Amino acid sequence: MQVKSLRGKNFIAISDFTKEEIVTMLDAGFALKLENARGEHHHILQDKTIFMMFYNKSLRTRNSFETGIFQLGGHGIYLDTNAVYTPAVKGQEQAFATERLDDVAKVLSRYGEAICVRIFGDPVGWVYGAANNYMREFARAAEVPVINMEDDMYHPCQGMADLMTMQEKLGTLEGKKVVISWAYSPSRKKPISVPHSMMAVSSLFGAHVVLAHPEGFDLDPAQIANAKDNVARYGGSFTITHDMNEAFKDADVVYPKCWPSPKFFATAEKEADWKAQDELFDANKGWICDEKIMELTNRDSIYMHCLPCDRSFEVTDAVIDGPHSVVYDQAENRMHAQNGVMAVLMNG
Repeated sequence: MQVKSLRGKNFIAISDFTKEEIVTMLDAGFALKLENARGEHHHILQDKTIFMMFYNKSLRTRNSFETGIFQLGGHGIYLDTNAVYTPAVKGQEQAFATERLDDVAKVLSRYGEAICVRIFGDPVGWVYGAANNYMREFARAAEVPVINMEDDMYHPCQGMADLMTMQEKLGTLEGKKVVISWAYSPSRKKPISVPHSMMAVSSLFGAHVVLAHPEGFDLDPAQIANAKDNVARYGGSFTITHDMNEAFKDADVVYPKCWPSPKFFATAEKEADWKAQDELFDANKGWICDEKIMELTNRDSIYMHCLPCDRSFEVTDAVIDGPHSVVYDQAENRMHAQNGVMAVLMNG
């Protein structure tokens, strides 16, 4: 593969890339992580700048990007979205409150080498797909790579970190049982980006991917179709179950996380139906990752979570703080995986 072909490309969804391209960026992240462990400087993005626009809160994403670009010799600028005019698509401008999205993207492109955006939920009225559309409109107008720091459909940076962590811990995903499971939380307003991106990466490498959730919590059919296409091409399997115990039995990886049902999100024609969603959540409080269900997994299985987790709801302290948990390695790998992405897309 010609690596130069990736330079300048946007990073919005795992499915926008071939398996070979994902491996190239992942290998770059592994190489940079090794150099970091040796104390070697790798200023391959010397004097380059990324702009980071956060419409939602962040601990791991902001700090991993700021630290990562610094390690690569560049500089990260945090743009407080309350202190700049809100970028608006054509037809949605408000005088002295917004600025045409195209103008923002093109101006920032003149100052730096990448634009990173996180947006979902309240800023787009919980209209499913609106945040991803905003991301892609930004990418269309920008003249430098746009990196998705999470929207309502995808979290590709988390997906890359998840892939890096699984390969470190398991050596290979081929033949491994990888469970992406729903888990209960009293917090219902969340994007569904993490399970989508986890399905996308795990289905590329020969794993037996199991999606587990109560009835009614179906994920986007297009994302499920993508995962099925991947296993048909690269091996492994993809199944869906509504039984958490069945899913966890003999699992090598478990990733229990809460997500809402996209059918209750708002659309251009209707408002979000949070009441119906609350009823569905309340009927499934038993979906928790505890020591008992972890006993069903393989002895050397790993427990994963993107964090922040809802302790005592999604997972018990005994599990997340126990021997199966790799959540802090996973959090660290956000930086290393993102460094690999930036190094490939922004270099040259």
